[in-house]
Amino acid sequence: MAVEKKGHPLIVSVSPHVKGEESVQRIMWSVNLALLPAFLMSLYYFGPRALFIIILCVGSAMLSEYLFQKALKKEVTVSDGSAFLTGLLLGMNLPPTLPFYIPIVGSFVAVVITKQLFGGLGYNIFNPALIGRAFLLISWPKAMTVWTEPTALFVGLDAKTTATPLGILKEEGMGKLMEVFGDKTNLYIQLLIGNRAGSLGETSVVALLLGGAFLLYRGYITWHIPLSFLGTVALLAWIFGGKGALFTGDPLVHLLSGGLMLGAFFMATDYVTSPSVRKGQIIFGAGCGAITMLIRLKGGYPEGVMFSILLMNCFAPMIDRNVKTQVFGARKVEKK
Repeated sequence: MAVEKKGHPLIVSVSPHVKGEESVQRIMWSVNLALLPAFLMSLYYFGPRALFIIILCVGSAMLSEYLFQKALKKEVTVSDGSAFLTGLLLGMNLPPTLPFYIPIVGSFVAVVITKQLFGGLGYNIFNPALIGRAFLLISWPKAMTVWTEPTALFVGLDAKTTATPLGILKEEGMGKLMEVFGDKTNLYIQLLIGNRAGSLGETSVVALLLGGAFLLYRGYITWHIPLSFLGTVALLAWIFGGKGALFTGDPLVHLLSGGLMLGAFFMATDYVTSPSVRKGQIIFGAGCGAITMLIRLKGGYPEGVMFSILLMNCFAPMIDRNVKTQVFGARKVEKK
């Protein structure tokens, strides 16, 4: 409620009364900016196909949101950057060889079914981009698991198909992975810079860490989810990775491979689908890490980041309810 007082409006409202400069729009576009290094590296390694896939995802995500809101005569919020971010994250989770219609379907599922049908931004239960990817993996499993070797900047449209590092580790162990990359030092370096097969935006760990550091610096995310996620993965890889020919538990390989960095910094930290309480965020991140390693080491898929985040999204409300912070000045009442 606004009341005029000597020519100036006096805002009367319930707490909290502290106002900041941040807005949904500013935060969303800042996260998009944080993904720019990873996006540029996807262009470097996968050329025009990367640009084509990401433009399809972003364009169809924004168009889907615009048409849905127009059809229901709702306020059009496509300029807030959330649909752009959903499309960008979905594109970064896809292989570069997909036919044009698959990213369009994925964006529609992510934006309309996962977000808008639940009430729009702030009401979705699951991470929209990951639901879009999960739907595509179920619908087109073969197309979604064809990986190509990086071809360097804009060098040809065709590339040699190959397995991802996690795929090699899962099927043939560390020995074969060493054979492919030469030695451990070279293996770590290639995984770090992103010179390997994988989804468009998940390969360059350096680029993703730069983006994650930017989000931490700006205070848009905290360390609780990423650190507990990554720490749990490293610990469980070290404990349960096996020995000898069956060794699949090099912690550094697991940390630098697959979609772990993209998931830990940009998807598990989603405000809407993760706990808001700090202790709850640590539990959430540790749960993501544990499920990821359960799938990687014992499951049928070589990667488990997507499934782990979606499963933990289910538990986020329960975690928040059960790790509430104590109200300042309140005292516990003992039950008789």
